[in-house]
Amino acid sequence: MPDFDLRAAALVLIDLQNGIVGMPLEPRSGTTTLATGKSLAGRFRAAGAPVILLRVAFAEDFADRPPPRVDQPMARPEGGLPADWSTLAEGLAQPTDIVIIKRQWGAFYGTELDLQLRRRGVRTIVLGGVATNFGVEIDGAPGLGAWL
Repeated sequence: MPDFDLRAAALVLIDLQNGIVGMPLEPRSGTTTLATGKSLAGRFRAAGAPVILLRVAFAEDFADRPPPRVDQPMARPEGGLPADWSTLAEGLAQPTDIVIIKRQWGAFYGTELDLQLRRRGVRTIVLGGVATNFGVEIDGAPGLGAWL
């Protein structure tokens, strides 16, 4: 691992949930990404550092999805999303983890992520997840801006 103080660090894993890791993903499969996330989470937990799990979820009627003017409209599948779509992947979450629900690409706006990091004295965040160019990247930039 890189050289930083784990006592002031947190691991933030993004979108490692059934409906996303179960999709066909490239260049790494959801299974591979999940295994890497679990391994990292184990190391952070062993060091006593927070593990924060972000998952995306919407109301059954999709009333809380991002409006079309700020995002490509998300079509609601016929019959809605599968019941376990937003459930974290099996074996990922542990009782000491912090689970935060987001309703858009990023988690620094409209969630308690920033509050949880600040209250725990976190100075370094390690981001991981499925889509580097979406969920991971969109949380990295605001996180950097908030912590400078």
